[in-house]
Formats: sequence, C-alpha cells, structure tokens
Amino acid sequence: MIQLNNINFSYGKTKLFEDLSFTFDEGKIYGLLGLNGAGKSTLLYLMSGLLFAQKGTVTYKGKNVASRRPSTLADMFLLPEEFELPNMKFEKFISINAPFYPRFSRQTLERCLSGFEMSVDINLGNLSMGQKKKAFMCFALAANTSLLLLDEPTNGLDIPSKSQFRKVVSECMTDDRTIIISTHQVRDVENLIDEITIVNNRSIVFDEPVSRISAKLLFADRAADLDAESIIFTQPSPIGNMAVARRTDADDETQLNIELLFNAVLAEPQKVAQIFKSND
Repeated sequence: MIQLNNINFSYGKTKLFEDLSFTFDEGKIYGLLGLNGAGKSTLLYLMSGLLFAQKGTVTYKGKNVASRRPSTLADMFLLPEEFELPNMKFEKFISINAPFYPRFSRQTLERCLSGFEMSVDINLGNLSMGQKKKAFMCFALAANTSLLLLDEPTNGLDIPSKSQFRKVVSECMTDDRTIIISTHQVRDVENLIDEITIVNNRSIVFDEPVSRISAKLLFADRAADLDAESIIFTQPSPIGNMAVARRTDADDETQLNIELLFNAVLAEPQKVAQIFKSND
C-alpha cells in the first residue's frame, strides 16, 4: 500500500528519522504509537505528501507521494489533530470538497453521521471542537480513500463519542483500505486496531499484529498472577505491579494491554525483540 524507503527527516538540528524503511499493508488498521516528539504526526504528514523527506522516498501504490499527483492525493485523506473548518453549512462544505474524491459516498456520510447522532443539516461554524471533529471524521470516512490517516482522532471526544468512533471506523473498514491511527489514547482503540506499530529513537522499533502479540505475551494487573521466571517487564499500579510475561502453550490468552505493551517495548526492547524473533 504505502512504503517508506530509507527516510531521513529533521526539523533543523533535531533529527526525527534516519534511514527509516517500512511498509504499511492494505486491509489493516494500524495503531501508531510513540512518545511525544517521536515523530508520529510527522510520519503521517510525510505519507500524505504535506512534508518531504530530506533523503529517501515515500511511495503510495508505486507512485512517489512527493510528486503530489492528483490521482494519488484523491485516494488518501489525512485528518489532523488540529484543524479549522469554515463557517458554512455542512452541505456547502460537502459540495465544494467531495468532487476531489471520486469514490465519495453520500450513503457512507449519512451512516457515519447517524452513528454520531448528527445530521448533515448543521453549520460548521456553530459546532464545538468535538462536534467539528466528528463531522470532519464523517467526511473523511465518506471520501472512501484507500489510505486514511487519523492523527489523535479521539482527542476532544466525550466517552460516548469514543465508543461511536470505534463503531463507525470498523463499519467503514474494507479489505482494500489501510487506516493508520496515531494516538496517545490507546484505550480508545484497543478493540479496533489489527496491528501495533511503535516509533522510537528515529525508527520503528516494534510492529506486530495484535493476534501475534496475544499469542506471544501475557498481561496481568498483578505480577503475582504470573510465573515470575517468565516476566519481562513490570510497572507499579495502585493494586501492585502490573506485568508482561512470555506466554507458553499451556497459558490461557489474556486481554491485551496496549499501554503496558508500549512501556515494555521502550523499557526492555531486547527482551521483547527476542520473544518475537521466531517466525511462528
């Protein structure tokens, strides 16, 4: 779907990526995680052609994104964390912007709006930031682009809206689509994503399907519930130490804790890498 080939990118003297190569496949929802300043948003902007690598290329379906071909841009959509919408009726916004996306679906738009308990008969200038985000998200999903990039999509949403977000995104997912969600709010996407990708130290340090993570690791709210010899990482919690451990064939599967996994990858990268080294 989209390939990063030996990417270097810096803001002045601050180097974010160095010889970064990676491929995002179609038919998956990725959870893109990283510390503040690790470059998650920058990565999305590089993939959408809004930033340009100082070295290397980003290709989308074999085409260099930096060339900004209309056919390429019409098949991808970036929903940034912060944005402004014009003070106009949503219908007018749709009539102006929908023609740029050949596969735009009015049916999908109305279904997504219904999922958020909104209607198309709204004025964008009168909405709260959370409502604007929901309206813009509905437009993004209705654009039906093969690549959808979401930067902190649940920031500013209330608890019911976060649940609605998961529902509308999952309903719009297809086998020929790739959705990449950059987020700090990992609990908002735990039951939505197919693959977890972690950015750290100028590169992608972890990328595994959720199914393989669950097959390889155990997660527990109390370290005492796990075999001490199998534990690879612990962190304090109000009820004791939470823990990540190596899973064996005899162990029952546990619920994935993405936040705990993220901390384990950053704290014990070699131990985690060793567990996922085999191809099984």
